[in-house]
Amino acid sequence: MTALAHASSAKSRSTPGAAVHGQQHPIALYLLVWVLLFVLSACSYLVDYFNFHGELRWGLIILFMLLKAGLIVAVFMHMAWERLALVAAILVPPLAVLVFVGAMALEGGYTNITRQVFFAAATQPRAVEH
Repeated sequence: MTALAHASSAKSRSTPGAAVHGQQHPIALYLLVWVLLFVLSACSYLVDYFNFHGELRWGLIILFMLLKAGLIVAVFMHMAWERLALVAAILVPPLAVLVFVGAMALEGGYTNITRQVFFAAATQPRAVEH
């Protein structure tokens, strides 16, 4: 280290009110997130309690799951306070995977329907012409 670096290092240690390394968040924020996570978990259990079925059930469960995951990533993983480039680097790849999974699900549905039509036509008894 240079003499200048030593001097600035010694000055920052001895100066009262010097910048604190790291970031402190109020405990109320963590308690609020904990309560929100509890409420969202209770809502996802209420979906089963009220016996929802079909797309509504799965849509609500996925919605509550994504909200909980977003809270955890934003607050406990400190993404809410990071630079946009880092947030994009972490969030864009999983979102791209979800888009590709959705595209493959659509393709799989199309392939399934095509096979059903083709094989149903192949197994139909043919009329015998005299």
